[in-house]
Parts: sequence; structure tokens; C-alpha cells
Amino acid sequence: MKPAAQILSRRSALKTVTVSGATILASGVLPHIAASNAALPPVLKGKINHSVCRWCYPSIPLPDLCQAAKEIGISGIDLVGPDEWPVLQQYGLHAALPHGAGRGITEGFNDTRLHDELVASYEAMIPKVAAAGYNQLICFSGNRNGLDDEQGIKNCVAGLKRVMDTAEKYGVTLVMELLNSKVDHPDYQCDHTAWGVAVCDEIGSNHFKLLYDIYHMQIMEGNIIDTIQKYNAYIAHFHTAGVPGRNEIDSTQELNYPAIMRAIQETGFKGYVAQEFIPKRPNALASLKQAIQICDGA
Repeated sequence: MKPAAQILSRRSALKTVTVSGATILASGVLPHIAASNAALPPVLKGKINHSVCRWCYPSIPLPDLCQAAKEIGISGIDLVGPDEWPVLQQYGLHAALPHGAGRGITEGFNDTRLHDELVASYEAMIPKVAAAGYNQLICFSGNRNGLDDEQGIKNCVAGLKRVMDTAEKYGVTLVMELLNSKVDHPDYQCDHTAWGVAVCDEIGSNHFKLLYDIYHMQIMEGNIIDTIQKYNAYIAHFHTAGVPGRNEIDSTQELNYPAIMRAIQETGFKGYVAQEFIPKRPNALASLKQAIQICDGA
């Protein structure tokens, strides 16, 4: 596994052109797979729908990651674009949260100068998502760049409302990610749950919801379980990672993931929980397998 400093970042991953499905399929199976086969987990309980973020495993070819995911009990892959969907389909995996529209994390719907471009991008991508059999598409607020929070909400609402007719027509939910602005994404505007909820309330559509990233919101506001219970109706998707460090989610960090998963279950949530930690151990897939066992629910 490469040192963390060399690992592809979320920001670069969302802007990098993906390798074509044909090229990926031509790759050989890496030794990671043999390692992942060593001790398969027991049958999963089926109370949590598991996914994993593709960008966290840049050294593992996508077919190998898909094969390992199937063996571990993961049914979805997050943050994959149209060129990668055929590979997932070959392995019977769901693109739980696709990307492919917009300008990335820092340039989003809070900038009215980008609205025409963003609307065109999302209106072109939404039918493709639906045609592939998927029902979510990630979006971002963008950085503040001096914009106050109230105006940022108004700007996001104005831009996103232009896309809602298309989202509703095709049955695709736009999912805005909550990210921390203290450590990983300085100046990002959708950095508190209440801010994202305010955008949801103003839009007033079941086809716009939030990606509640547990790692990011622990850094920004804590109180994870109470927030999930209070705002569960606004949450379409979850991401995980260990705090501090964004690494493995076991006892080396401060979050109690079994308790958080029980809280998610108790809300009746039926969407996906995706692992988005950066493995720091040599056997990245063993860490992923452990995370799925930790998050498999009560």
C-alpha cells in the first residue's frame, strides 16, 4: 500500500478521467485477492447495505476490487463514473453513489455564475444514471469564497431547483455531501448538517437529500448518533472513516461504529453505508473486510 501522502485524493479522483472499462478488464488479478480470500467473513446479517468508495484503493484495479467486494459481502461501489459502470455490472455490483456531473467539490451550486453549466451537466447525466439502473448522483455546495451561509443556501436552492424536474422525472436523487472545512476541505460551505437540512427544506423535493459523512461531521460537530436520529429523513447515504486520521474504523480511533450502525438501523434507513477510509495497513482489503464486519449491524 502506498504512503497516505501518495494516495489519490477525493478531489483529484473526482476530476480524473476514468480508465475505460475495456482497459480495466484487460488487467490481471492482483495478489490482493488471494489475501482477501484467506478468511472470509461469516454470512452478513443483511441489515446494512454495504458499499465502498473506489478512490480509496487506487493501486487495486477495479475488477480486482469488485471481485474482493463480492467475496467480502459488499454490494455497491461509490464514486464511479459511466466508464466504470460496465465493470460493476459484470460483477453484479450496484453503483451506489455515482459521480460524473459538475465541477467537483470546490465549485458547486452556491456559485450562481456556474448555474447554467452545472444545470446542463446534471441534466445530461441524470438520464444516463437512470438508464444504467441507478438512482443517486452526488453533488456539492462548493467553497464559500466569502459567501455568507444564508446567501449560500439561497444560491444552492436557486440552482438545484432548476434540476429537480429532471431528477424527479427519472427517479434520481441528487445527494449533496457534508464535508469538513477544518481539515480536508478548507472553505467548503456545506460543512454542517443544519446547513444542508436548510437547503433540503427550501428545495422541498424527496429527490434532493444529503450524504452524511460520519468522519467529516465528527470533525465539524460531533454528536453523531443524536444528529442521525434527528435528521434521518434528510439522509440518503452514509460514508465512514476513522477519526482522527481518516484511516481504519476499528478501536484505534474515537468513533463507536457498532453503536452508530445500530442507530442507523433503528431509523429504518434502507440506503447504503459506504466505507471511505484510507487503509494504512499493508493489506488494504483485510482492513476493508474488518470494517464491513464492524458495520454489519446488531
